[in-house]
Amino acid sequence: MTKITGTRQVIKAVIYISSALVFFLVSIDLLVTSLSYVGNDTVRSVLEVTANPFVSLFIGLLITALIQSSSTTTSMIVAMVASGSLEMQQAIPMIMGANIGTTITSNIVSLSYITDKPVFGRAFSSATIHDHFNILTTIVLFPLQLKYNFLELISVKVSALLTLSSFDSGGADYLSLFRLGNLMINERFIDIVGNAVVVLALSVVLLFASIKLFTKIIYKLFIGSGAAKVEKLIFKNPFKSFGWGAVATASLQSSSVTTSFIVPLVATSKIPLKRIYPFIVGANIGTTITALLAALFKSPEAISIAVAHVLFNLIGGVLFLLVPILNRLPLFLTNFLAGLVLRYRIISVVYIIMTFFLLPFAFIYLTK
Repeated sequence: MTKITGTRQVIKAVIYISSALVFFLVSIDLLVTSLSYVGNDTVRSVLEVTANPFVSLFIGLLITALIQSSSTTTSMIVAMVASGSLEMQQAIPMIMGANIGTTITSNIVSLSYITDKPVFGRAFSSATIHDHFNILTTIVLFPLQLKYNFLELISVKVSALLTLSSFDSGGADYLSLFRLGNLMINERFIDIVGNAVVVLALSVVLLFASIKLFTKIIYKLFIGSGAAKVEKLIFKNPFKSFGWGAVATASLQSSSVTTSFIVPLVATSKIPLKRIYPFIVGANIGTTITALLAALFKSPEAISIAVAHVLFNLIGGVLFLLVPILNRLPLFLTNFLAGLVLRYRIISVVYIIMTFFLLPFAFIYLTK
């Protein structure tokens, strides 16, 4: 009886996850098709705004901070690259910005402890260590990308290897039929609605909803029921912490959820800040799975931007987790900021508003 119940639960889980994944892929396809229908003037205006890499960086940051989901932002970027609305050189800074913008969620979660000064200090430090890791990675890689365009060059070569069998093998006919079928359905849907912009907005909403649905299903199935056991297993050593951060975030398709999950653990002194740092780095790498899924069955360019997202986080992980002197820098900055917040708690609110809203808005406005 127990075995039958277990089998049913597995089948149920597979159906739920598969349905959510199909929902996600359908919404991505609809987004790509609707983008290709949008007028040339709209596409030209997008290209003009994002021609400045600094603006692209802050647009990625701002959008992600507003919707609190880097998975949605990176999926949209992949769709825009696949449709030809966005070029790789413009998309890569947006990916970097999205990595910074996603950290706002854990910052907001930490504010729930603001009435208790010592607890709030720990909670805020556990949230901002994610900020500092992504900001430092961007500070190092953004100038190098501007000068040498190395992320695009490497990712194009890697994606060429990844897509060699998909686009040139005998299975390409089946892939072409699959993509043609999706395209015909989406085009028919746009004709029925009669407005590509409306369908574009709908596809973005569906994309956001599909990611939230997927996250909710995975969390309920695998984490929600055994949170106490998970706490003990995850942070046993740095390697396990890193691995769990990557796997949990890849499964949930949301670094916002996994990094927010650890804020209460640090706030209540169950886990020290130093031990959650490898988990944060792992979560950053795990979150790249969403862009890779979004790039499935798309153009080599779409796969290239997804690979660039992986490379950005991998290089950041190597630099600020494995290099002896550099790996202390995020912890140092976090502890320094936490010290200021312990003296003046208003600094935490000012920091969030300035980092995620005022600076991006101001920079985008001034460089128009």
